Amino acid sequence: MATSRQHQEAHGIGQIEDQLNDQMEAAEEIQGQSKLDREIYKAARRDSDPLKDVSK
Repeated sequence: MATSRQHQEAHGIGQIEDQLNDQMEAAEEIQGQSKLDREIYKAARRDSDPLKDVSK
C-alpha cells in the first residue's frame, strides 16, 4: 500500500508544481518580469566557455 501512497504524493507534488508555474506565468503577464528575472533568463541562455567561467 505504501507504493500507492507514494505514487499519489508524487502526483500531488507534480500538480502543485504545475499550479505554481501557471500562477507565476499569470503574474508575469499582469506585472511584467522583474529586472532580476530578466537577468537570470539572459545569463542562463548565454554562450559560455567553461574555462572562462572557472577563471573568474
